[in-house]
Amino acid sequence: MTSTEWGRVDDDGTVYVKTVDGERAVGQYPAGTPEEALKFYTDRYASLETEVSLLDQRVRSGVLSPEEATESIKTVRAQVVDANAVGDLAALVARLDSLGPVLAQQRSARKAEKAQKAAESKAEKEKLVSEAEKIAAGTDWRHGANRLREILDQWKALPRIDRASDDALWKRFSSARTTYTRHRKAHFAEQDEKREAARVIKLRLVKEAESLSGSTDWGPTAGRYRDLMREWKAAGPAPKEIDDELWKRFRGAQDEFFGARDAANAALDAEFAANAEVKEKLLAEAEALLPVTDVEAAKRAFRDIADRWDAAGKVPRDRMKDLEGRIRKVETTIRGLEEEKWQKTDPEKSARADDMVSKLERAIAEIQSDLDQARASGNEKKIKELEENLASRQSFLDMAKRASADYSS
Repeated sequence: MTSTEWGRVDDDGTVYVKTVDGERAVGQYPAGTPEEALKFYTDRYASLETEVSLLDQRVRSGVLSPEEATESIKTVRAQVVDANAVGDLAALVARLDSLGPVLAQQRSARKAEKAQKAAESKAEKEKLVSEAEKIAAGTDWRHGANRLREILDQWKALPRIDRASDDALWKRFSSARTTYTRHRKAHFAEQDEKREAARVIKLRLVKEAESLSGSTDWGPTAGRYRDLMREWKAAGPAPKEIDDELWKRFRGAQDEFFGARDAANAALDAEFAANAEVKEKLLAEAEALLPVTDVEAAKRAFRDIADRWDAAGKVPRDRMKDLEGRIRKVETTIRGLEEEKWQKTDPEKSARADDMVSKLERAIAEIQSDLDQARASGNEKKIKELEENLASRQSFLDMAKRASADYSS
């Protein structure tokens, strides 16, 4: 008989393994020597020992889940207990059994980790729900829908929590999405109605603008175009493509009218250029009166120049301000000197000052009447000309009144 610490071979080739319960036959090996028989069954034990070691490492490293590890330990333990192998089978079983506390600790750790993740997931879902509800209560129609879709994707990526909490939070989130969607649809439906109303108004404005584009009644028509533009802005936007097309037509009608008006004004300016040359010569005469040495002579000369000035007619618009300013400067200077003379003359001449006041007041009344008519007709050029004339006359009237007051005092 050949034997080792954990087994032996009978003379008939039967191989036994030693256990805590005694010997147990594990097989026969009649074809070889007893040493070969023992080696065959101890090699089997070595394979089992390797398998147990590998399983021990995997379990302790946490590669296997506690459930997977429990099933693997159960399978390998059954193989070891009834193994046809020679070796310390009890030690292998004990090693496998020693993994029980390890699994218990891993279960506890996983349970705690799961609870922590559930708490984090719940907190994150509550945060997402609060944000969704805030979006639903707002009016960010441009970005709100995209953000709600992002929140939904974030929700799906989070771990589930306990059913009751998960269902309650989902109900709030779903309700917020539904509320936002309903309000958003209502908003855009209202916008569509407003755009349609704007389209109707703008189409009417375009038709009127086009009907006015050939008008030569420059003042009133220009005023009406300004009114149409104010109505256009007040109407709000129509659907974009239609709005762009209507604006193109509206702008085209305006350009046609104002282009024709500008051409007409340019023709008038060319016609009035000769008048400007005449007034330039008159200005040279008027400015030659300064400095004044004889007020009465200067007044007579200036009246003659003023009569010829009025007879010369209109000048180009870009020359009007300069020419009128220069002639008024001469007139103002002479009037100022005349006022000084009045202040130094005999009080009997106050009647003349009063007469001047009356004449200027009558002239101002006539100019004011002409100005009112020009404003009613919308004649912008006439309005500007009369306003400048009125300002000048009013200035002279103020001086005449002061002189009259001085004589009366």
